[in-house]
Amino acid sequence: MDELIGLLASKAGIDRAVAEKTIGIILGFLRSEGPSGKVQMLIDGISGAEAAIAASNQSAGLARLMGGGLMAAGTRLMGLGLGMEQIQNIARELFRFGRDTIGAETMGEIIAETPGLSQFA
Repeated sequence: MDELIGLLASKAGIDRAVAEKTIGIILGFLRSEGPSGKVQMLIDGISGAEAAIAASNQSAGLARLMGGGLMAAGTRLMGLGLGMEQIQNIARELFRFGRDTIGAETMGEIIAETPGLSQFA
């Protein structure tokens, strides 16, 4: 997880704490909206991912009232101070990391089978 946090923080020009929260939000979104078995492979392949997801869920606050889906995840990410371009860059880097972790085919299936995600790939 430290490697991924550092990568995202440097690529997006954000603080490491924000990068960790971002990872938790995105992985939590994938868990709720994506193909469960494939997403779980990704989560299992990233040391510390479960803790990041749990931490992001605890700090969701009012965002939980918005429900789920891509819009709710985007709102939570913007609540961290991220702009759309930063969110897209972070998502692309996370997906690159995912391809290296679980393979391009499986990561491609996660992206294809998760509503609204292909625009960030």
